[in-house]
Amino acid sequence: MVETNERTPFYSWYALALLMVIYILNFLDRTIIFILFPLIKKEMVFSDTQLVLLGTTSFVIFYTLLGIPFGRMADKGSRSKIIAAGVIVWSIASGMTAFANDFWTIFLCRVMVGVGEATLGPAAISLLADYFPPAKRATVTSIYSMGIAIGAGLAALLGGTLSQFGWRTAFIIVGFPGVIFGVLAWMLKEPRRSMPADDTEYSGTDWRHLLTNKAFVLICLGYALFGLATNAISIFGAIFVTRVHSIDIPTYGWWAGVITLLAGIPATLFFGAIADKLAARGYGRTMFGILLCLISIPAWLVALYSNNFYFIIPAGAVLLAAGLGWVGAAAADVTVIAGPKLRGLAIAIFFFAVNVMAYIIGANIIGILSDRLGTTEVPAMMRTALLVCPAACALGAICLFAANRILGRRT
Repeated sequence: MVETNERTPFYSWYALALLMVIYILNFLDRTIIFILFPLIKKEMVFSDTQLVLLGTTSFVIFYTLLGIPFGRMADKGSRSKIIAAGVIVWSIASGMTAFANDFWTIFLCRVMVGVGEATLGPAAISLLADYFPPAKRATVTSIYSMGIAIGAGLAALLGGTLSQFGWRTAFIIVGFPGVIFGVLAWMLKEPRRSMPADDTEYSGTDWRHLLTNKAFVLICLGYALFGLATNAISIFGAIFVTRVHSIDIPTYGWWAGVITLLAGIPATLFFGAIADKLAARGYGRTMFGILLCLISIPAWLVALYSNNFYFIIPAGAVLLAAGLGWVGAAAADVTVIAGPKLRGLAIAIFFFAVNVMAYIIGANIIGILSDRLGTTEVPAMMRTALLVCPAACALGAICLFAANRILGRRT
C-alpha cells in the first residue's frame, strides 16, 4: 500500500479512472429503466407497484444478499477478477432486457443486473483503499463516486433521447458495450493489501464487532434513510413530472440529465474533501451528512408542491447535489470504524442497509401509496405519496447526529 508520504503512482490514478468508468456503467444500467417507466407502463399495462418491483425490488434481491459474501470474497480473493465477472454479467443482462416480453422476463433480467452489480462496491472501495493513502481516502472515494452522478445523468439524457426509438432500443445500446470494460477490469493489477489476504478470517466475533458497534449501526441507518429519499428522485422522477406536470419524457430527460451532471459531479468530487476537512477540524464527517439531510427537507417540499416546472429544476439540483455528495464521507467513516481486516465486509453491510431501505422498503412503500391514492387518476396525489422522502431525511439526520456524538467521544 502507498504510504502517506509517498507520491501516488500513475497506475493508481489509472485504476481510479477505470473503476469510476465502471461505476458510471453501473448506474447507467441500473437507473435507465426509471426514465423509461412511462413507456414500459404504457406497453405492458403495469401498475406503479409492478414498475417498482421491476426497477428496484428485482434488482435489489440479489444485489443486497450477495453484497456481503462478495465483500468477504473481496477481502480474500482477487478483487479485479470479481469486478470483471460482475461487469460482464450485468452488461449482458441489461442488454437482454430489450428482448423481454412479459413482467417475469424483465424481472429476471433485472435480477441478473443486481447479481452482477453486487460485485462492484466492496471490491472497488477495497482496491482504492490500497491504491491510495488513508489521508486521501474520502477524496478518492468521492472521485470514484462521481460515477453515480455521471451514470445517472447519462441515464436520463440517453434514456430521454433513445425513448423516441423505443425502450427496447435504449437497453440494447447501453447494455452490451459494457462487456469491453469487464475485460479491462480483468487485466487490472492487484495492489498490495494493507493486511495480507491470508490473515483475513471471519468469525462470529467479527460480525458482532460490527453489528454491536453503535456508531456503525447508526451510520448505516442514517444514510439508509437518506438514501431512501436520494434514490426516490431517480425512481419516481420521470413518473412524477410526466404525470403531475404533463412534461414529455425527452424534455424531462434533458433537464434531469443536465442538472444531475452539473450538480452531481461537483458534489461527489468536492463534498468528500469538505468532509475530510471537517474531520480534520474535529467536527466529524457525519456532521456533513447531517447538513445534507437538513438541506434536503425544504428542497423536497419545493420540488413536490411547486406548480412551476422551472422552480422544480433548482430544487432538484439541490436534492441531487445533496443526495450524491454523501457517499465519500459515509464510506470513509465506515472503513475507519471497521479497520483493514473487516473493511470489505463493513462496506458490504453498509450498502446492504442502504439498498434495502431505499429500493425494497422505501420504493415499495411509495409505489403502494401511489396506487392506493389513485395517482394515475388523480396525479396530484402523488405529492402525498412522496412525502415519505422529506420525512426520511429528518429521521436520517437524527441517526447521524447520534452517531456523531458517539464518534466524538472517542476522539
